[in-house]
Amino acid sequence: MTPYAEVIGDPIKHSKSPLIHGFWLKKLGIVAEYHAHHVTADALPTYFAERREDEAWRGCNITIPHKIAALDHVADPGGVRDSIGAINTVFRDGSNNLVGTNTDAAGFFAPISEDEWAGRDAIVIGAGGAARAILFALAQADIGTVTLLARSPLKAAALLSHFGLKGKVLPMTASLPSAELLVNSSPLGMVGQPALDIDLAPLPDDAIVYDIVYTPLETGLLAAARAQGLDTIDGLDMLIGQAAFAFELFFGQAPPADCEDELRELLIK
Repeated sequence: MTPYAEVIGDPIKHSKSPLIHGFWLKKLGIVAEYHAHHVTADALPTYFAERREDEAWRGCNITIPHKIAALDHVADPGGVRDSIGAINTVFRDGSNNLVGTNTDAAGFFAPISEDEWAGRDAIVIGAGGAARAILFALAQADIGTVTLLARSPLKAAALLSHFGLKGKVLPMTASLPSAELLVNSSPLGMVGQPALDIDLAPLPDDAIVYDIVYTPLETGLLAAARAQGLDTIDGLDMLIGQAAFAFELFFGQAPPADCEDELRELLIK
């Protein structure tokens, strides 16, 4: 019986998680597997019920659209429901319970952690499960104000309030204010999704544009930011960062730290 973990979502074909975890498993010589598994919203309860009984299953990463709904099917000893409000990882604890956690927040913040963000301004596009982790991380960094662009103003306003953030909510079509950080947490710009068409002119020259979409790696947003001479961060940084935390929960070892360049080369082929 070969141990395995997997990533679930709908859609799921775009996921690079199997490449990442498979790469680390091979490097460390761990006999285990990591799959991508398509799970619809209706099938989510059955999925967790079946995996709970599967002794070979070590856990799963969770992507769109299940990061909030999955909370209803697992234990939450860390209080993730009340803090972030979404999970991206489920693993078995020492008592064989299925436990939900969120590695997105740490994975998101890692590439910008060396900068000082206290009192500075940010823009976040989207108000879904990924946005929750991002807003949590920004709140922990004592960000100044957050402008949240979202389709649902009431939902977005509730998120700002939940995380104790100062700021405002704007529709997706609104002009951007000035801010030192712009993050796209939505699926806009992903393969198969509508483009994210937004004017970056209001951003200052020292702004960072961060797109968590990684398929394609060079999104329209990042291309526009580079054309304007702005610093950019692509979706692989957050993807690899959150995966590293999850990998150790699944397989009991931290991923190798000396081969990130090799991994990125594999992922951009």
